[in-house]
Parts: sequence; structure tokens; C-alpha cells
Amino acid sequence: MSPRRLPLRVHCARTGAHDIPRPAYQTEGAVGMDLCAAVDAALTLAPGDRALVGTGWSIAVPEGFEGQVRPRSGLALNHGVTVLNSPGTIDPDFRGELLVLLINHGREPFVITRGDRIAQLVIAPTARAELVEMTTLPPTSRGSGGYGSTGVQAPKPPASRP
Repeated sequence: MSPRRLPLRVHCARTGAHDIPRPAYQTEGAVGMDLCAAVDAALTLAPGDRALVGTGWSIAVPEGFEGQVRPRSGLALNHGVTVLNSPGTIDPDFRGELLVLLINHGREPFVITRGDRIAQLVIAPTARAELVEMTTLPPTSRGSGGYGSTGVQAPKPPASRP
């Protein structure tokens, strides 16, 4: 049995007409709320095109949290449409309309109409870091190995003993 999650209260306000649904979870276990397009007319994204799409909503992210704008997996899989700066960050001091930067990586034009679910909004805790400058950093087994340093193959499990 999973622990009951208490809701975090996040204030929101409409920035436009009342026909765009409020960001909402689509299932009981969802962690992202769907964001809908608040376009006045159908918007066609040709392959390779990008567009900033309004959602008709603004939110007041609580201190100690951020809003993350993420792609919807079905749009990415079926159409190649994704959030370009994923995840986009909504800071606690931002009060403007939530905008989604979409790009079409697909092979066909993609049409966005008013009310289409175009992205997800996740509210996540954050930490504010205090950087402490040092002449060297504590060592780790990885060290400075970066891009590609761990290879492509998964490590083989240890051989079992008879």
C-alpha cells in the first residue's frame, strides 16, 4: 500500500479565455499535470519548426519548489513533437503565462488546435546551493570521466559460485 500524498497548494490564475482547462492530472498516479494549448487558430508546426505556445494559465510556484514543463510521451513517440528546452523551468518568482516551447522533430507537419494537451507540468522540490570554492575536490571512483566514460554495455553481473 502506497503512502497517501497530501496535495501541495499551488495558486493559479487564468490569463485568457475561460475555455482552456486548468492544468490537471489525468490519472490518480500521474505526477505531471497536462497543459493545454491556448492558440486562437490552428498552428501548424512543419518538420524542424518550433513555436512558443501559450497555455492560458499562470501559477505561483511555492518557494522551495520549481515548475518543470516536460514533453508528453505520446506526442514525442507518435509525432516527434517535444519540448525543446526540456524540462523548462518555472521559478517561484515568475507570474507570467505558462508558455511551452514546442519543436517538431517528426517527418510530417503537426497541427496544434485550441485545447490540445501539449505538455506536462511537474511541481518538484529544489535546493538552493551555496558553492564553496576549493583547490581540489574529494576523489570518487569515477573521477573526471564524462561523456561516454561508462560505455554503452551494461556491466556483466558477477559469476555465481557453485
